[in-house]
Amino acid sequence: MTSSPSHSIRATIIGTVAILLWALLALFTTWAKGIPPFQLLALTFFIAFVSGFIVLSAKGKKSFQNLKQKPIVWIVSVGGLFGYHLFYFIALHNAPAVEASLIAYLWPLLIVFFSALLPGERLYWFHVAGTLIGLAGAVLIVTKGQSLSWSAEHYVGYLAAIACALTWSSYSVLNRKFKDVPTDAVTGFCGATAFLGFVFHLGTETWVTPTGIQSLAILALGLGPVGLAFFVWDYGTKHGDIQVLGALSYGAPLLSTLLLVAVGSAQASWTLAIACLLIVGGAFLASAKMLKSNSTFHETESLPEKEL
Repeated sequence: MTSSPSHSIRATIIGTVAILLWALLALFTTWAKGIPPFQLLALTFFIAFVSGFIVLSAKGKKSFQNLKQKPIVWIVSVGGLFGYHLFYFIALHNAPAVEASLIAYLWPLLIVFFSALLPGERLYWFHVAGTLIGLAGAVLIVTKGQSLSWSAEHYVGYLAAIACALTWSSYSVLNRKFKDVPTDAVTGFCGATAFLGFVFHLGTETWVTPTGIQSLAILALGLGPVGLAFFVWDYGTKHGDIQVLGALSYGAPLLSTLLLVAVGSAQASWTLAIACLLIVGGAFLASAKMLKSNSTFHETESLPEKEL
């Protein structure tokens, strides 16, 4: 059954909330600095799990039936959530942060390309052009306009960053295959991801007791960028325009940087201004079809009915 244009646009807008929440990731993570990566992963996803559990309890016992899903759904979903972070941590540990982050942030571009493999989806020139323009803006933000220094000794980190990009983009696109799986099921996926994070923490890290500020940052992360964000992203990728969501995702590093500038943790520059224009312009170009269909839909709705 094909969803109506209005439903698709609504789902796309809901999915965009995830991008806005991910813009807070850098700021909150900075406040949680000092907490080992897998410990932070375990704690934040546990908070997301508890939050989802509370919502399910409020909806009633029948809602917990949504947690019963086929093994393939669990493999893809938990693999996407935990796998992305696992490869990202490996990348940062084995390669310079700038290069690793840049490679990892190819996932929005890959989402747009992979989406062409989905039934009923077509890849248009403005999807590709808009996403590439957005990528150019993201490159400016990550590199601050400086040149990159690739080194063969960091190949493990580069490969992990590529795996990171492939994992998240594949998960996001494959999620469309499970559009009949209720978003409530993300509660279980967050719980499983928290468990895996804790297992890796025990095997590779030493527990660090969070301070007051770190505890608040962990709570904020678990409720927002690592909590609600994955629920709305799940809904958006299943029912919205996934190509537009892919292109809009390049807005996350832009908004994140602007937020850091606002709180005094980063400096404004002409490079940032140019990146802003590129990402916003690319997003509008990639969204051309959706914006046009929305306009046509409303015009059709407003036309007076013909007399018989």
